[in-house]
Amino acid sequence: MSFRQTILNVATIFAVSVSALAIDVADPKKAGFSPEKLAALESHFQSYVDNNKLAGLTTLIARRGELVHFKTYGMLDKAASTPMPDNAVFRIFSMTKPVTGVALMMLWEDGKFKLDDPVSKYLPEFKNQQVFSGLADDGTMKTADPKRVMTIRDLMRHTGGLTYGVFGDTPVDRAYRGAGVMSPENDLKAMVEKLAAQPLLYQPGEAWVYSLSTDVLGRLIEVLSDMPLDAFFSKNIFEPLHMTDTSFSVREDQKDRFAEIYVLDKEKGLTTYRGDFYRDFTKKPSFLSGGGGLVSTTMDYWKFAQLVANGGILNDTRLLKSSTIDMMRVDQLPETLQGIGGGKTGLGFGLTFAVVKDTEKAKSKGRVGEYFWGGLASTLFWIDPEEEVVAMVMTNFMTSQVYPLRQDMRTYVYEALAE
Repeated sequence: MSFRQTILNVATIFAVSVSALAIDVADPKKAGFSPEKLAALESHFQSYVDNNKLAGLTTLIARRGELVHFKTYGMLDKAASTPMPDNAVFRIFSMTKPVTGVALMMLWEDGKFKLDDPVSKYLPEFKNQQVFSGLADDGTMKTADPKRVMTIRDLMRHTGGLTYGVFGDTPVDRAYRGAGVMSPENDLKAMVEKLAAQPLLYQPGEAWVYSLSTDVLGRLIEVLSDMPLDAFFSKNIFEPLHMTDTSFSVREDQKDRFAEIYVLDKEKGLTTYRGDFYRDFTKKPSFLSGGGGLVSTTMDYWKFAQLVANGGILNDTRLLKSSTIDMMRVDQLPETLQGIGGGKTGLGFGLTFAVVKDTEKAKSKGRVGEYFWGGLASTLFWIDPEEEVVAMVMTNFMTSQVYPLRQDMRTYVYEALAE
């Protein structure tokens, strides 16, 4: 049976109770995994907890649509001595982006837009945008006309000329901050208006820069569907897939399952995080960030990832055509860019997924064609079409650059796969 033809029959896995999940795990040997090496994986990640590097986490592996490994470790909240439950709710930050990508491509399949349409066709705020070209003697930004318009495809692959405003310190990033582009008080409409008033950092199509593009896509979904982004997600993705714990905020009945978020303090060690990226998820936000605003559980997000891995279908629910998923998971960057980082990283970028093109350059134990993304608080998922594997790590630790959790997970997963 081919990877795209795999249709799940795992309804019992997704049965949700008030306090926990009924989780069936298949025999890993039958799925081609070594139980001994999966035990080594568990021991390795448990060491992060034992050595006080992480409060708690979960790991998940599925193959051919069957769950073959699911493990919880440590604490949901160290101060409260709350063990990590199966249905812990995590801040997934940028793992929101592929959800936004799937939502937008549902509208593409409905004929609402074309990928190479100008963004300004639907968001006229971008019609007269200029491109940063240097600094004048007085320190103000000089601008030039764009060589071509920014397209929706550009937004989906981060080549539209936008930046993020929080991870860089270019004059354009500083302009974003000065204009309050990412203010939590903005709704998506206000965010886009403020963003479009700033110049582009570079000419569309001439660079790959991680950016607010996916948040603009969130606004595009609202305009094309005439629905708020949270309502569109709920009606068209979360409800059909029974993702009952995924949202832009935490319900009252989820509070006792909501993972505390941590950071490594040089003096105090592992401590709770209350920095710039912290927000109160018990309140519905004004800014519905399609780039990073969701919370979810490991099992909920597996449903989404498995749907994508299956070519757009889960059980009897189809959200996208397999041909659409195929297009999303291949490198969409212009040939002139040679991938992210000019070809040095071994990665390309599809439509809201990174794509492995060269495992040696990517320093990955994965496979060419693997597609993935992660979140700022050290979450990760990937899909391997060759091995028919979906794998995930979920935790809430700032930031993802501190520990090699992602490399570790790939190493142990592929070492556990039988030859």
